[in-house]
Amino acid sequence: RSPADKLRGIGAERFPELSAELRELTGIDNGYRRGGAIEFLSADDADVVEVWRTEGIAFERLSPADARRLEPLGAVEGDAYLLPGCAQVRNPRHLRALVAGCTAAGVRLRPHTAAEAWESEGPRVSGVRLADGGAVRAGRFLLAAGAWSGPLLRQLGAAPQVFPVRGQIALLRGPSASRVLMLGKRYLVPRGDGLTLVGSTEEPEAGFEKGNTAAGVDELLRFARATVPPLDDATLETAWSGLRPGSPDGLPFIGPVPGVGNVFVAAGHFRAGVQLSIGTALAVADLLTGRPPCVDLRAFAFDRKPQAGAKSAFRS
Repeated sequence: RSPADKLRGIGAERFPELSAELRELTGIDNGYRRGGAIEFLSADDADVVEVWRTEGIAFERLSPADARRLEPLGAVEGDAYLLPGCAQVRNPRHLRALVAGCTAAGVRLRPHTAAEAWESEGPRVSGVRLADGGAVRAGRFLLAAGAWSGPLLRQLGAAPQVFPVRGQIALLRGPSASRVLMLGKRYLVPRGDGLTLVGSTEEPEAGFEKGNTAAGVDELLRFARATVPPLDDATLETAWSGLRPGSPDGLPFIGPVPGVGNVFVAAGHFRAGVQLSIGTALAVADLLTGRPPCVDLRAFAFDRKPQAGAKSAFRS
């Protein structure tokens, strides 16, 4: 398996355990559940099935009739595959659980406080200056600012290769499928409480503009209604957008910042931030404590030579 496959596999294996630990520690249910999924693959995705086989992921190819028997499908294209072990998590709840868990563990957090500049002593960084006038000093630093990592990387003399890619999402209330449905870059996630998450646009041209657009939301609604016709009767609960941290080859950057001995980076996870979070956290913990990383990080090195336009190794 490639380092990318291993990083993803760590998350798949450990997410149930982490979710249970957070629930016990904080009382917050992050919404993790295994409800299965149907994914529709095009001819360009033929390698995905081989990845599933390599990773031991259970799957079953479905005939069009079987897929429609399982779900109220409308206009869908591609070969259908049932993934019974596919899971989901409710990101806002997961974040609340992580924040509460860190607080319970004694981690000091400074929410809503931007990091503005590095403070240096010779070739090493000695601190981070904050927007509120304060500073944080330490022996080692981790930069994990997502799409906003670029300005702080530039201050270290490193060419930023992380850029924002806007993704708009809609939330519908009403009839839905019973499983996650994935069609290329689009997906429908039934939340189990009458809500269905519809995602997502992919807009690198939007830059750091985070708002929703009429065209983007309309695109999502048309996709939802065409894929699951009963959603015609659903109501639009809300819509929002986020800025995913993209990279030239779709792989994250995990490792030391070149030329700076005590600053590390973990950014550029694009569409798979939650999926890869546990593996990334374990690898970074190894780096910061001087242990051999749990995954070979050369594929994620900041100074690698990514191939522009390469297909991402990670799927949403």
